[in-house]
Amino acid sequence: MLKHLLIENYALIHKLDTEFNEGLTAITGETGAGKSILLGALSLILGERADTKVLNNKSRKCIIEGTFNLEYIDAQSLFDFHDLDYETISFFRREITPNGKSRAFINDTPVTLPAMKAIAERLIDIHSQHQSLMVSSSAFQFVVVDAYAKNIEGIENYRTLFKQYQQQKKDLLAAVEAERTARADLDYYQYQVNELDKAGLNPEGFKEMEEELGVLKHAEEILYNLEKSLFMLEGSDHNLLDAMNGVISLIKPLERFGNKYQELCQRLESVAIETKDVVADAVQIKDKIVHNPQHVATLEMKLDEINKLLMKHHAGSVEELSGIRDDFQEKINATISMEENISRMQEEISNLEKDLYRLASDISSLRKKAIPAIQKEILAMLKNLGMPGARFSIQQEKTGSLTMNGLDKLCFMFNANVGGEMQEISRVASGGELSRVMLSIKSMISQKRLLPTIIFDEIDTGISGETTTRVANILHQMSKNMQVVAITHLPQIASKANTHLLVYKQVENGETRTRLKMLDQDQRIEEVAKMLGGKKPTKYMVETAKELIFNKDNKLSK
Repeated sequence: MLKHLLIENYALIHKLDTEFNEGLTAITGETGAGKSILLGALSLILGERADTKVLNNKSRKCIIEGTFNLEYIDAQSLFDFHDLDYETISFFRREITPNGKSRAFINDTPVTLPAMKAIAERLIDIHSQHQSLMVSSSAFQFVVVDAYAKNIEGIENYRTLFKQYQQQKKDLLAAVEAERTARADLDYYQYQVNELDKAGLNPEGFKEMEEELGVLKHAEEILYNLEKSLFMLEGSDHNLLDAMNGVISLIKPLERFGNKYQELCQRLESVAIETKDVVADAVQIKDKIVHNPQHVATLEMKLDEINKLLMKHHAGSVEELSGIRDDFQEKINATISMEENISRMQEEISNLEKDLYRLASDISSLRKKAIPAIQKEILAMLKNLGMPGARFSIQQEKTGSLTMNGLDKLCFMFNANVGGEMQEISRVASGGELSRVMLSIKSMISQKRLLPTIIFDEIDTGISGETTTRVANILHQMSKNMQVVAITHLPQIASKANTHLLVYKQVENGETRTRLKMLDQDQRIEEVAKMLGGKKPTKYMVETAKELIFNKDNKLSK
């Protein structure tokens, strides 16, 4: 229930700080005093949007803070879902800065407006005149039936799975389309892989072919240079090896004169050995060089093919070309695996669909069981509200396919008169009749303790006579099960309240301010008398006010 409300710098409200009690609270005041302003401010902590127009003083921020006692409702899971600390006494706060920025807090933790609204909707319901039109809304009708049938948790679980089901079907369609597109390109990818594989993409082999081609193209030059080198090394009469052996034979006898001559001789012998190895290698290389024009043409063709592929795929190297080939292969593999993935997705959707049908069937059964009791209670309430000939029923039909609400289509049927044809309530009910149906529904909900607080904004509009007393009695009865706040012009409703708040205007320092005060016993009698007889009520009106207030079924808050 709402325990406390603080409003600062909102419209005509400079600062308002008031407590709210259990039972029925009446808020009265002259037209234009600011009752709607009060509701507008309250709606901010219920998650509604706002702008800087609400600021009374454009240089200061607007603050709305509500304190709620959550002791008698199960809100722990809701707080956990939004990752918020749960407190039995919780604080909801909105701030609107002069630059238009809005901030929302629950128990001093910043939250988004959707999160604040989702939680607040479970704490308080504001019933305004236009809300009566909601009774014709399919969404509202499902909420009423499911709340009465204790289906709330079940339908929330169902809708979570249904959203998952819709997303998976969307993903499946995307996967099927992607597989179709990919399969259309499969031949292209396979052709590219085959072409690249045929070229033999081996970076090391590519370098070897380039080197081999270079040798073959310059075979005559290489052979000439090698043969001339071998002639100078060992083939001529004055070759290098003979000369080196001659030098060694001259230095060898000098070893007996010290280590330095030994080292010099060893170095010469090492050079001679290395020179012999060079000769052997050069001979081996020379013998392998065979000028083969056909092999040259083959190498040129292979290298030309690879170079064409490099240009075709805008690759800078054979390594990069190999990477491109691997990318094409991955696309081929992905296309092949898509079919398996689609099959798996179809199986998951099928299993989820079975679960949804099972949940929807259970929900539908609970609705079917609850509907007769709902009809009975609403008809009894309508009779009590002066509509003895009214007929009301709830049609439950099967949709044939899964929807966000399960497998049902609900429709509230109504006729206010005996003998008339029952039709959808939106087609046959007047504004006043819709208001009474909505009040009946809210009264039924209160008896089930489905909401801790409900605020009625001038529900008395358009009613008079005995009906006003019946409405007042219903509100008073509702307040035994929940906190009820009624903004009203009717003395019958105000007199039934446990607490009476008066909204009024006051001019201070040349500015009009909206004020709110809790009335004591005498002030309350005076206010109800004014509601009965104008600004200057007669003694008779005062006595009538006392009689209304001190009715044996009413307990006055002191």
